[in-house]
Amino acid sequence: MLLIHCPYCEAERPEVEFTYAGEAHVARPADPSALSDDEWKNFLFVRSNARGTHFERWRHMHGCGRFFNAVRDTVSDRFAMTYKAGMPRPTETEIKEARS
Repeated sequence: MLLIHCPYCEAERPEVEFTYAGEAHVARPADPSALSDDEWKNFLFVRSNARGTHFERWRHMHGCGRFFNAVRDTVSDRFAMTYKAGMPRPTETEIKEARS
C-alpha cells in the first residue's frame, strides 16, 4: 500500500483515503465558448501521460477533503513530493531535494 503525504493535514495516510483527480497545472481556457470542437476535445481528453516524472492533482477524500498536487514517478509509482494547490510547479532542483 502506498502512503501519500497530505500537505494540508501534514500526515502520511494510506492511498485508499485519496482520489486521483487528473493532471496538474492544466490551463483552463479563458473563453470556453470560443473553442472549436477539436480544441475542446483536446482540452478535455488529451494529456501528456509522461513516463517518469508526472505532475498530478489528488484529493484527500477521506480526510480534509482538499485538493493538492503531487509529483509522482509513473515508472516506480513513488511520490517524490506533494504540495498545496495553487503553488507553482516545483523545479527539478526542488524535486531532487525532496527525493533525498
